[in-house]
Amino acid sequence: MIRSGLQESVHLGDVAVCDRLGRVVASAGEAARPVFARSCMKPIQAAVSLQAIAEDLPARQLAVMCSSHNGEPEHVRVVLGLLRRAGLSAEALRCPPSYPLDPASMARSGKPRPELSDCSGKHAGMLLACRRSGWDPASYPRRGHPLQRRIRRAVLHASGLETVATGVDGCGVPVHAMALSSLATVYARLASPAALGELEPQARACIEAMLAEPYMVGGRDRADTAIMAATGDVVAKAGAEGLYCASLIGSGLGVALKVADGGSRAGRAALIRILRELHALSPAALRDLRPYVRPPVLGGGRLVGEVVADVTLGPG
Repeated sequence: MIRSGLQESVHLGDVAVCDRLGRVVASAGEAARPVFARSCMKPIQAAVSLQAIAEDLPARQLAVMCSSHNGEPEHVRVVLGLLRRAGLSAEALRCPPSYPLDPASMARSGKPRPELSDCSGKHAGMLLACRRSGWDPASYPRRGHPLQRRIRRAVLHASGLETVATGVDGCGVPVHAMALSSLATVYARLASPAALGELEPQARACIEAMLAEPYMVGGRDRADTAIMAATGDVVAKAGAEGLYCASLIGSGLGVALKVADGGSRAGRAALIRILRELHALSPAALRDLRPYVRPPVLGGGRLVGEVVADVTLGPG
């Protein structure tokens, strides 16, 4: 980060770019770095929930199941619509009560509520899956719940791993640890859903919904939403602790990027730089993404610097 001509901060990180066979085709830093997949696994989690729901859902509802949304009013409305499908209220959600991520929505929110959580769409989809499959909706976050066991099997298949360590995500459901390259492989297979076997139809539906309704995936001033809206064929997803992933539909490649210090401001610019190196962004898309390419640094309300992504991919 540059302020008034001085390099004030440096964020380090690692990148893996993989194809659907799990081959590392390009990288920067340590492609084998272990990470928790965090919210970047939501498309797989949503696909498993959709398989258990066994009915078509509107694209907006399916996209919010894949989201880490801002908690803007439209996000909350769609989440509550999912819960109504399940015959449940927001009280059934097991994600912690939260304030919206969006500052304007936070100012109007009153008090923290579970439906305002950025993970409430994922949780609402899990609840609907439980109601349609006859599973206990109260215990769906537990590792041994039938839905979570199905998700773990899907994670193993999508990543090509034989085993995976499991922790607890910030929203309370299981979270899976793997090498950055394994997470990039997941996103390569999301770009080519036939590689996901029996989950192909549901994964394809999730990817198509994210591209059709990018606002539902993040929201206002969110880089993943902006990337999908600008390109139409790059699926982008932010996770916690500076984790960013992307599926390049045209080339079938998957990208996983982790900022070492967990900061998000460097990750947004770095992801766009990487997508540019992979020829995934047209000139028009780059113009649309200008606020994220070199994010401004302000001083006293004036532009005094910028965040510069200095990352170059090397061979895998």
